[in-house]
Amino acid sequence: MSAERAGLVCLPTYDERENLEPICQGIHDSSPDGTGELADRLAEREPRVRVLHRPAKQGLGRAYLAGFAWALAHDYPLVLEMDADFSHDPRYLPDMLAAARQADLVLGSRYVPGGGTENWGLGRRILSRGGSLYARTVLGLPVRDLTGGFKCFRREVLEAIDLPSVTSVGYAFQIELTYRAIRRGFRVAEVPIVFVDRRVGHSKMSRRIVLEALWRVWGLRGSVAARGTGRAAPARPQR
Repeated sequence: MSAERAGLVCLPTYDERENLEPICQGIHDSSPDGTGELADRLAEREPRVRVLHRPAKQGLGRAYLAGFAWALAHDYPLVLEMDADFSHDPRYLPDMLAAARQADLVLGSRYVPGGGTENWGLGRRILSRGGSLYARTVLGLPVRDLTGGFKCFRREVLEAIDLPSVTSVGYAFQIELTYRAIRRGFRVAEVPIVFVDRRVGHSKMSRRIVLEALWRVWGLRGSVAARGTGRAAPARPQR
């Protein structure tokens, strides 16, 4: 996790040894492959890096929730999440921080004008677009990219959406956080990004994660929909 007092970037790093140092450099300008030890060395020489170790792999959602809790406990006004594999390019961080001046939750979006993907096969493009459209339809949301994991939260959002009760992982985790934020009346903005497939390492996407997202959205609609209403804002910063 790399931070300045204005905001903190939560960066899950399981099996990301080859990406960790360059992604930390890009942001600033218990993994089996030794990622934890490398993170500790980075923190020793870079005061803006904080390392949060967990006893075992518990999934991406649990990792983010642990990072969010740490950020809230240390009074960060903005909390960002992104992948460590450069599929979320650090060059978009200024745009997202600018959008956060007017929005409560900013999404790095592949599916608004100016956004897109690179190095994806047809099957993955269909799965991603179709999954986002499916979730939007079931939940009745105007947000274009519900499954993306490049986000910037105001701390008030994370404080309001009852993080301990979030149980989803993978795609469903991303859908659930955005849905809860909108249902509680927070403004959501989408900033265009181009998502590039990972440079090195292996994708953590699995059939189980996809299937969870398909059925989980129905549970979200039933369990969260009664907890308030909200709106999505189309505002985006000039590039």
